[in-house]
Amino acid sequence: MKRIMITGALGQIGSELTLFLRKLYGSDQVLATDIRRNDSEVVQTGPFELLDVMNRKGFYDRANQFQADTIIHLAALLSVAAEGNPLAAWHLNMEGLVNALETARELQAKLFTPSSIAVFGPTAPKAMTPQETGLRPVTMYGVNKVAGELLNDYYFHKYNVDTRGLRFPGLISHTALPGGGTTDYAVEIFYEAIKNGRYTSYLEPGTYMDMMYMPDALQAIVDVMEADPLRLKHRNAYNVTSMSFSPEELAAEIKKYLPAFTMDYQIEPVRQAIADSWPNHIDAAAAKKEWGFSVQYNLTTMTKDMIEKLSYKLLP
Repeated sequence: MKRIMITGALGQIGSELTLFLRKLYGSDQVLATDIRRNDSEVVQTGPFELLDVMNRKGFYDRANQFQADTIIHLAALLSVAAEGNPLAAWHLNMEGLVNALETARELQAKLFTPSSIAVFGPTAPKAMTPQETGLRPVTMYGVNKVAGELLNDYYFHKYNVDTRGLRFPGLISHTALPGGGTTDYAVEIFYEAIKNGRYTSYLEPGTYMDMMYMPDALQAIVDVMEADPLRLKHRNAYNVTSMSFSPEELAAEIKKYLPAFTMDYQIEPVRQAIADSWPNHIDAAAAKKEWGFSVQYNLTTMTKDMIEKLSYKLLP
């Protein structure tokens, strides 16, 4: 990767990935784009352009003018937001992806598109969900991600576009707030624990989901994009994960550092139904074998780092 354009650069992943890539490749080599502008570090530390990813010509023009050789397409509506407005999710998630694919094809650029554990529906194995299994999601977000994986495969086989992707689990970050996902509680709980000493979980006890700490997710994006293309058999997209836990297990870990912390439950049926349709724990063996995927954080080390970083940020 030399000249990188990121869409959705002010979102949960993009706001950290942009800065991470600028440190690796140089600030001028990473163009951040989003449909809105703010005064964040992403906007201030390197090139930034407004972009509506559903504007086909605008997408191409931004990438072409920047001479991008790599496009990282992050702009999307996430799971809960997509269920609230499924037609809008279909238009944004699919039309935006087609525009990214067409731009990558015309410019002969690499393309990274994140997929999700949302591709797995309730019929997939719940434990150690394999790389290759039936994909029958019951959410619009999951349908979008399955269609996206297939479109990326199509453009690779038909047009030789170098498409790559990762099936992300829930992402936990001390920098970016979550943006409408089912796994958001795993970030919200830390803010509430530090500020108020209590949290109300919208998921039931015993609801296990895969998670990953953001530093590991950022490194995984770089690693898969830098990998030898001849080794990539499952390029769209690889199962990746760091840990799997339930709300009460995360709460117990937090109590080790904040003993007065308490958690109760007020179940949100939409989010609970989505969580119940996803795996408890996925198998990342293909990513490990084909490009050396590995992680640095587990539940214990992630919790410690989150509390340290957020306490410094939130407490006077």
